[in-house]
Amino acid sequence: RLAVPQPSFMKTNIRSLSLFLLLWIGGTMSTLAAQSTTSNPESQAAREQRLEWFRHDKFGLFIHWGLYSIPAGYWKGERSPGIGEWIMNRMKIPATEYAQLATQFNPANFDADAWAQLAVDAGMKYVVITSKHHDGFALFKSNASPYNVVDATPFKRDIIKELAAACARHGLRFGVYYSQSQDWHERGGTGNNWDFPANEVKDKDGSYDQYLHSKVEPQLRELLTNYGPLCLVWFDTPQMMTGDRPKRLTDIVRTLQPATLIDGRLGKVGDYRSTGDNAIPPKASDDAWEVPATLNNTWGFRSDDHNWKSPGELVFKLTDIVSKGGNYLLNVGPDSSGVIPQPSQDNLREVGRWLKVNGEAIYGTGHSPFGEEFGEYASNIKDRTGHPVFLPFNDWRCTARPGKLYFILFHAERDGAQGYFALPEFKNKITSVYELADPKHTNFEVKVGTDGRRFINPQRWVNDSIATVYVVEYEGGKIER
Repeated sequence: RLAVPQPSFMKTNIRSLSLFLLLWIGGTMSTLAAQSTTSNPESQAAREQRLEWFRHDKFGLFIHWGLYSIPAGYWKGERSPGIGEWIMNRMKIPATEYAQLATQFNPANFDADAWAQLAVDAGMKYVVITSKHHDGFALFKSNASPYNVVDATPFKRDIIKELAAACARHGLRFGVYYSQSQDWHERGGTGNNWDFPANEVKDKDGSYDQYLHSKVEPQLRELLTNYGPLCLVWFDTPQMMTGDRPKRLTDIVRTLQPATLIDGRLGKVGDYRSTGDNAIPPKASDDAWEVPATLNNTWGFRSDDHNWKSPGELVFKLTDIVSKGGNYLLNVGPDSSGVIPQPSQDNLREVGRWLKVNGEAIYGTGHSPFGEEFGEYASNIKDRTGHPVFLPFNDWRCTARPGKLYFILFHAERDGAQGYFALPEFKNKITSVYELADPKHTNFEVKVGTDGRRFINPQRWVNDSIATVYVVEYEGGKIER
C-alpha cells in the first residue's frame, strides 16, 4: 500500500463544517490505509532522517538460519511441504520434540566474517538475520528465555553478537528479523494450534499479552541494548497485534535506538513498506519500500531446493526494484553446519562484479521519471479478483539523479532502420551520452527522428553478459516531459 498525502487546506474557510469533516475523515482513513507514521512535521522529518541510508543503499542481505536447517525439509524420512523454516508448522511437530534439535545444533563451519565478506562481495550494504523466527528459538543469548543458542545448544556462541561485530568490521549496517507474533514454542504465541489453544482463546485468557511481556519485549530490549547500533528491526506476520501492542514495541525501539528503522510488518506503523514475499510492484513510487526475496524457492535451508535464480535474473530484479524506488533484500539460507550454499555465493558474487562496474546506476539513485518501460495492464486478461493482469516488459530500466539518467539495457530491441535505441520523450537538452563502464566516457551520437524522438546508437549494443548501462546527461536538474 502506498503512502497517501494528507489533505491540505488552501484557505481557512468555516462556511462548511460538513466539508471540513469529510476532508478530515478522508485524510484519517488514508493515513490508516497507508500504515504510515503520524502526519505532524517533526515526526515526518525524523522518519525521513532515519530513512536516509535506506533510500541510498538499495541492496541488502537477508539471512534465515535456525534449528530448521538441521532437518532441512525432511522429518523422520518424510518430506515437508513448502519452505524450510516452516517445517515445525507444516509437519505439526510437538514443541517439546522440535526443541530437541537444539541439542544437535553445533555449526562448526560458521564464520561471521565470511558471511559479511560475501555481502560485501555481492555489493550489498546491509545485513538482516533472523534473531528469532516463528519456531521461537533465539540466535542470541537471552535472559528472557533459555531457548537460545548459548543456553540450549552445544555451540554456546552468540551468533548475533559475532555477526554484528563482523558487519561492523566490514563496513556493513546490521539489522535483525524478529518474529513478534508467531512463536510455536510458547503457549501464548500464535501459530501453534496443535499444542496450544487457538488464537482467539489467547486473546481472551491473557496468554498472548503475557507472552509479549515476558519474552518479546525483554528480548527486543536485549537486541537493542547488547549488539551495537541496529539499522532496522524486521518484524513479521502481525497476528493479533492490535490495540496498544504495536505501539509498545515501537516505543521500545524509539527509546533505546531512535535511529533504528521499523519495517512494515509490525501491525500498525512502520518507517517503510514491506511488500509481499518476492512481490515486485508494477509501478514506481516515492514511498520507502522493500522487496524481501529468495534466491531459490525457500528462505530457510532445504536440502532438495536447487532452483537458484541466475545472476542475470537477480540483476534484473535489483534494477527493476530500484528503478521503481525500492530496496532489494535478498535471502540466503545457510545449512546446519553454517555454510551458505555455494550456488548462492557464486550467483551473488556475480551480481557484485556487475555492481562494481555499474553501481553508480543503483546506489543513491531515484526511480525512473518515465514508466513506459515497466509494462502495461492487459485489456482482456484478469486475475482471480477480476482486476486486469499487469504484463511486464523486461527490455530496459532507468534510474535517475539530478542531471543524469541511467539506461540499463537487457534485451532491448534496436529501434529504427539503423539500430538506434529510442529514448523516452523528454524536453531537456542532452549534453552527453556514454557507457558507464567506459572510464573515458566516450560520447555517443544522438540522432533526432523526423517526429522529434531522440535515439542513441551505442557502438557496442549490449557488451555485458548481464546488462549494459548508458548514461544520458541533460541540462536542468529535473526531467521535463
